[in-house]
Amino acid sequence: MGLVYPLPSQNASIGGKEIKLESCLGKTVLVIGGGGREHAIVDALSRSPQVEKIYCAPGNAGIGQQAFNVALKDTDVEGLLAFAKDNQVDLTVVGPEASLAVGIVDAFRAAGLQIFGHTKAATAIESSKEFAKRLMEKYDIPTAGYKAFSDYDEALAYVSARPFPAVLKYDGLAAGKGVVIAQNLKEAKAALADMLLDHTFGEGRVVVEDFLTGPEFSFLCFVDGNRVYPMPLSQDHKRAFDGDKGPNTGGMGAYTGLPFISEEDKEFAYKEIMCKAAEAMVAEGCPLSGVLYGGLMKTPQGIKVIEFNARFGDPETEVVLPLLESDIYDIFEAVATGRETEAPVWRKAFSLGVVLASKGYPGSYQKGFAIKNMDQVDARVAHMGTAFKDDQLVTNGGRVLMVIAEGPSLAQAREKVYREVAKIDCDNLFYRHDIAHCAFE
Repeated sequence: MGLVYPLPSQNASIGGKEIKLESCLGKTVLVIGGGGREHAIVDALSRSPQVEKIYCAPGNAGIGQQAFNVALKDTDVEGLLAFAKDNQVDLTVVGPEASLAVGIVDAFRAAGLQIFGHTKAATAIESSKEFAKRLMEKYDIPTAGYKAFSDYDEALAYVSARPFPAVLKYDGLAAGKGVVIAQNLKEAKAALADMLLDHTFGEGRVVVEDFLTGPEFSFLCFVDGNRVYPMPLSQDHKRAFDGDKGPNTGGMGAYTGLPFISEEDKEFAYKEIMCKAAEAMVAEGCPLSGVLYGGLMKTPQGIKVIEFNARFGDPETEVVLPLLESDIYDIFEAVATGRETEAPVWRKAFSLGVVLASKGYPGSYQKGFAIKNMDQVDARVAHMGTAFKDDQLVTNGGRVLMVIAEGPSLAQAREKVYREVAKIDCDNLFYRHDIAHCAFE
């Protein structure tokens, strides 16, 4: 079933074995996941006056400073359900898409437990690229033209007869690695063989999309059926190195306050994309009940959808949630129970975060390097891949830390972040020096 790592003088029930906890009157929350996104969620919950105890499964070294880390995998539905029952969890919040895709929300609801996240059927808006494209086509949501294939030869013939670049997407979850922008036929052949012949990501189809141009941005919304509550817009930086060079990663930094997006742009994206998508999912019989992430692009022909995700983005969550002034427990609980709530209130400030990653990421990298001077950092730090070894904080993943700062202007937030990042001492970390460069060009 797993082990829980409690704070001093506190314990919990594991597998039905009762271990007495200090009495408390507040709510108990279980957060599922163990990265920077989940640390941001835990941090936001820790600011709620309603929340007394927070568990996180599996958590990480940084999360363990604000919550009880529980040694359960985020896809262990049976174990997580038993833990929630044993420890009288009032609300569970799901972070990763993998947890949603295995039906954890369905299982918790069937057991009568409150959980924030989409059902397995609703998660198809992320777990199946073809489902999402069909949905957008049917309900007139602007996106790139596409065709889907399961046969390698048919896919190759189609790609060969069309202009490059071509966007090739594996129709399923691929941990952010199932998208290739092929610049020529050689790259297209390799990507299609990878997905349809070698089945690198598993059995599945491939969606071939038209290539769009323009700046990308992220639009996250809390969604409960037809109710859509927007969050501040943000922009992620996928490439590993300065100048948007190098391989795609899970994200090397993000910021809020996008100068290239007007109020009219945001209104269009909200009404014609995010709200339409929520209404479409209701019409299809699989309403959303969590976070809808719109990966959008401002093209010369207008704003279009690059992708939908069925959960908080990472690293966008780390820069967005610190700006929330409303009680996040109220929002999570309202969405989980289908109760209408007031629109969240957001602080009018700029937020910027820089990711520190292990050298070699997103390829092979080593773990276990000591991270020093963390006590000198005067900014929020979201732990993404850390652990404690012999009482020393060490690297334990590809993306390791994210330093986040706020300011009355983006320039001030950026200046503070890089000043604080420079204080961290580790022999095996690198980071980009130009996060938010689009805003200053």
